[in-house]
Amino acid sequence: MTQTETILAHLQAGESITPIDALRDYGCFRLAARIKDLRDAGHDVDMVLEGDGEKKWARYSLRRPVPAFVGGQGLLAL
Repeated sequence: MTQTETILAHLQAGESITPIDALRDYGCFRLAARIKDLRDAGHDVDMVLEGDGEKKWARYSLRRPVPAFVGGQGLLAL
């Protein structure tokens, strides 16, 4: 399994990931590059900047589809 596939599986499990998580858990030094690969493949990856006052880092997660109303029936479609 490639790093990109491993990170996708992590995100699909409902988890978020930071660069330090990717390095520690998967040996991935270039998380942003793997996220770009996922986005290029059509995955909707969200990024939030976090920090501790001195440093900043990104936290990535998959966006969940927003339910939409179908016709006038009041049914939700995913």
